[in-house]
Amino acid sequence: MDKLATVLVISDALGETAASVALAAAGQFDEGAVAIERLSRVQDTRQVKRYLESLAGAAKKITAFHTIVQDELRCEVAGLLVEQGIAAVDLLGPAIDTIAALTGLAPKGIPGIIHQTDERYFQRIACMEYTVEHDDGRGADDLSTADIVLIGVSRTSKTPLSMFLALQGYRVANIPLAPQMEPPQALFEVDPARIFGLVTTVEAIAPIRAQRLGTAQAQSAAGSYADPNAIELEFAYARSLMKRLGCFVVHTDGKAIEESATEIIERLNRILLARNA
Repeated sequence: MDKLATVLVISDALGETAASVALAAAGQFDEGAVAIERLSRVQDTRQVKRYLESLAGAAKKITAFHTIVQDELRCEVAGLLVEQGIAAVDLLGPAIDTIAALTGLAPKGIPGIIHQTDERYFQRIACMEYTVEHDDGRGADDLSTADIVLIGVSRTSKTPLSMFLALQGYRVANIPLAPQMEPPQALFEVDPARIFGLVTTVEAIAPIRAQRLGTAQAQSAAGSYADPNAIELEFAYARSLMKRLGCFVVHTDGKAIEESATEIIERLNRILLARNA
């Protein structure tokens, strides 16, 4: 490439939303194909103009992604970009306009409002604290306040999935399963709709377990932890327990954490909505 392709993120807040979209889009291309630069807390078009002037003569091909809440400023920035011949994507304006038309309400026009410290913020913090305290079987003597309980054998993504769900506002407990371990009695007292069994394949976790053990000496000391036959026995035990509990089973192999989390949340919401109908 004779010029560096650059996505300029412009926002009257931090620009997290536009940066995330830009990263997601850039991920569809070879690494290094696109650079992302951010211009945050924009209050007037002069800031944008000065920034663009500072790039004069630079070997860059530029497009802009912007998330500007204030309607007047958004229009001014969009006009400036047109004048400069810079293609731009308005990521927020159409969404705000659509919701305004749907509700008949006027938008607040407050930049960064989603990141302000409010009740939802403290709720997420409480969920994170609960999830940390109930990670890997800790606190499993009482699961009565858990929104979601994840169960599965070792290395089925229980902890990272728990943390991701906690960030979405759910109190999550996760409990490891193994044939030689008796599951906590509290697990059998949880609403089955809130229990999710995580399963994967032997081929997916055997290498991960072996890598986690590291040296041959450690593998020898750990016995059957990474042995495919032993792992298959663990799966058989786990599937039997999941069937006994009547919980929903989620296959995590080949999935991003976000995909598994979406599957869990959608399933939970469908059941709760059906019950309240």
